[in-house]
Amino acid sequence: MAEVVVQADRRSEGILINDDWPGYRLDLFNYPAHYSGDLDYVIIPHGVIMDRTERLARNIMDDLGDHDIVVLCVLKGGYQFCADLVERIKALSRNSNRTIPMRVHFIRLRSYLNDQSTEDLHILGAEDLSFLAGKNVLIVEGIVGTGKTMETLLKHVEAFRPKLIKVAGLLVKRVQHSLACVPDYVGFEIPNRFVVGYALDYNEYFRDLNHICVISESGKKKYKV
Repeated sequence: MAEVVVQADRRSEGILINDDWPGYRLDLFNYPAHYSGDLDYVIIPHGVIMDRTERLARNIMDDLGDHDIVVLCVLKGGYQFCADLVERIKALSRNSNRTIPMRVHFIRLRSYLNDQSTEDLHILGAEDLSFLAGKNVLIVEGIVGTGKTMETLLKHVEAFRPKLIKVAGLLVKRVQHSLACVPDYVGFEIPNRFVVGYALDYNEYFRDLNHICVISESGKKKYKV
């Protein structure tokens, strides 16, 4: 059985999940019965996500502690990761001499049709980000693929002249023709599979799934628009 390899030398690399990682059998975990037959396997269990998120919160505290930050949560796929990350940063702030005063602002990106990324990117809620001028900004995203979407968002945010921009991404996909746009804080680097759960969706389904799973071909057909 293939192993999950942990890259510990650089924070930005996160936890590397190899291409031949078979994942976990679905019957080992609880998941909504209405998704029976729609998933292939669990690639990252919920508990592992939580532990990794706490580690990322500590890294962010080490780097940005005692600095006010504005958190830009990228909806909809990033909302659960953002909520859990912010909660853990707040918990660390309560129990240490360092603190991070935070404001959270929500924006929405949309570029997917079914399981394919499109060139048509919409940024909602980010028309006027003038309040970011001179601020430390932490963009929180659920998943980064080719990096095109993140590159576009970064250019948009940079136009409002923030003092500092950092990016936290729960997942980074290994895809061909990806840009050198790797988040500063990465949870997991995963194979090029279409994953759902933990607020990541397929046509608005699977957001209610706690684990991150690989969708099955029958699941794609079932919920295709």
